[in-house]
Amino acid sequence: MDADGLTNEQTEKVLQFQDLTGIEDMNVCRDVLIRHQWDLEVAFQEQLNIREGRPTMFAASTEVRAPAVINDRFLQQIFSANMPGGRTVSRVPSGPIPRSLTGIISYVINIVFQYFYSTISSICSAFVNFGGGNEPRIVTDPLGDVMKFIRDFYERYPEHPVFYQGTYAQALNDAKQELRFLLVYLHKDPSKNPDVDSFCRETLADRSVIDYINTHTLLWGCDVSTPEGYRVMQSITVRNYPLMIMISLRANRMVIVGRFEGDCTPEELLRRLQAVVAANEVWLSQARADRLERNFTQTLRRQQDEAYQQSLRADEEKERQRQIERDAARQLVEAEERARRDVELRKEEISRQKIELATLVPAEPSPDSIDTIAVVFKMPSGMRLERRFRQTDSILDVYRFLFCHPESPDEFEITTNFPKRVLYSKSTLDAGAEGSAHKTLKEVGLKNREVLFVNDLEA
Repeated sequence: MDADGLTNEQTEKVLQFQDLTGIEDMNVCRDVLIRHQWDLEVAFQEQLNIREGRPTMFAASTEVRAPAVINDRFLQQIFSANMPGGRTVSRVPSGPIPRSLTGIISYVINIVFQYFYSTISSICSAFVNFGGGNEPRIVTDPLGDVMKFIRDFYERYPEHPVFYQGTYAQALNDAKQELRFLLVYLHKDPSKNPDVDSFCRETLADRSVIDYINTHTLLWGCDVSTPEGYRVMQSITVRNYPLMIMISLRANRMVIVGRFEGDCTPEELLRRLQAVVAANEVWLSQARADRLERNFTQTLRRQQDEAYQQSLRADEEKERQRQIERDAARQLVEAEERARRDVELRKEEISRQKIELATLVPAEPSPDSIDTIAVVFKMPSGMRLERRFRQTDSILDVYRFLFCHPESPDEFEITTNFPKRVLYSKSTLDAGAEGSAHKTLKEVGLKNREVLFVNDLEA
């Protein structure tokens, strides 16, 4: 077996399938498994169905259409009862060939006469059929015709190869799908055809013939007296019974590659079958190789597509992550820009407020003015600032003075040292204690040269 393109697991399945089915050709085992997507159980079950003669899953419907069959005698190996190994009950003279000149001449004339008589009879029969001598038969139950033939054949000849239990169209489709030889047997009433009875009773009952047909072919048979058998007989041009034809896939067409006419010995039939199979196996091998290559190409393409899709998804995920990072960076920049703008706006607002509040700061009284006190402020920077206020000035006036001073922080509170008291705080104002900011310095109990601490609330 050519193991190219097979994994170790697939090779193991081929070996298991061969052990289960007993099929000698590992290429056949491989093709069956490929057709079933390497499902060993399904492939084995189908093989059991084939051995039991049941139609496989590919021909489950009786409405399946049969592929066209090429019936070209130039492409066929033709074997007849008159060839070596053949035998006939009704036409070929029995006994030894005469040794006298007169006897030999009579013997040859008799054979030639029988040959021309058979040929002319076949031509006349075909002409009669073409001219409408036989009424067309409507095929209403092709599967029923086949099953009736199989039952009748089994009752009369218990030993025989396994017949395919399906219509001719189903058998053709299965053989094409499975890349197997299809052996078609057309049966005729053996009570009126001694050659047919001899062929079925002796040749088809031979164990070597049975084993070879079951192993290498799908065998389909039908009686020509039934509509299904008659239709097949009309399509392949029968000249003599018993008749078997071998059909195989050749250059992607189903072709009749072998024709076996008349009775013959089991050994001769086996030799003829082997000759036809050997001559046409190369076409099936090529078809199997083409199918394997197509399957391998499809598998490779599917793997490449999956790898591409995985790579595409990975690239998309990377791009998504990069986009998230870009969005986060952009949002951070925007937040920083907003914070910067807020700071600038706040500074602008504070500058504007300082300008407005500067006009509200009371003028510093002279040192000799009465009811004045000097207040010492300790700024957050450590700077000490002294300023005189009237005792009637409010804490809010003190806040405005400090707020407008260049060394003052933007947010601050004014407290005493000991005992610690908060004289002014924006949080106090926000809490609704705005009235305390309007208390005078005298009301809050500030003394001359008392030190007040300015605490930076943003530090």
